[in-house]
Amino acid sequence: MCRSKKKVLLLILIFYVLAMPAAVFGADKLVIAIQPTSTPEQLNAQAKELESFLEQRLKADVEVLFPTSYAGVIEALRFGHAQAAFMGSWPAVMAKQRAGAQVLLAEVRDVIIGAEKTEKPYYFSYWVVTKDSPFRTLTDLKGKRAAFPSPLSSSGYLAPLSKLVNDDLVSRAAGEADPKTYFGEVVFAGGYAQAWEALKAGQVDVSVIAGDVPEKLYREVLANTKVIAQQGPIPSHVVVVHKDLDPVVKETLKNALLELNGPSYRELMRKFVSGIFVRFEPADTAHLRSLERMLEQTGFEFKEKSAK
Repeated sequence: MCRSKKKVLLLILIFYVLAMPAAVFGADKLVIAIQPTSTPEQLNAQAKELESFLEQRLKADVEVLFPTSYAGVIEALRFGHAQAAFMGSWPAVMAKQRAGAQVLLAEVRDVIIGAEKTEKPYYFSYWVVTKDSPFRTLTDLKGKRAAFPSPLSSSGYLAPLSKLVNDDLVSRAAGEADPKTYFGEVVFAGGYAQAWEALKAGQVDVSVIAGDVPEKLYREVLANTKVIAQQGPIPSHVVVVHKDLDPVVKETLKNALLELNGPSYRELMRKFVSGIFVRFEPADTAHLRSLERMLEQTGFEFKEKSAK
């Protein structure tokens, strides 16, 4: 083979190797992107403990990154800059769709289902009205006032709206389903406590509460309201991995993270996963199925936008 052809082939090979996502290589380094739960400055100190723990098990360099947005986590997976990620279920569906991410583990969390406090990888949310309200079902509330905690909440907005679509009260004939086509006024209160205050003060006629809020708030709301509809199950947070991550590395990572189920690690993991984290359990993409149905019904995509 002539020298010029060899040079061309070498350049092609170099380009191919550099273009390959980092995730397909071995276990020399593993990068974990964590969906922001606080500021990176507050989390970096705790990240060192997690990195050290995983490095001992994986026998590789481990780096924990805190992208400044949910989209940043998805993009890190998409382009191979991260091989694994801790993230909420709604962004995880987007990561599956856009980056081919695979669910490795699901969070089991402290939740309340109905009146029972329990530990589950899912929970429910509830449409509520005050005890003296004349409204008994969602069909009674056409043209009335509704409060949602946030337009980014799976349990507080996506799931309740999917219930309206499922009951043929809201249509998504074009684009995203819009609760304003059914209610006379829609308020994004800024949180479950604020939505409850709006309902309690008579500023709205109906609101939403979920089984993953602080128990005191949940019990207060349920004691002073009537539940008129329920939706779910809503899946908990997950650990996802890059689709090309080596199977041996994937299994080793899964086993290492399952070791973090011990009580001594719970407070650490509550900083990285959620404030009601109890443990991880093995899972696959079926964990996200109910949420995928809700997204299909409503036509929603995850957008990092502020309440309006």
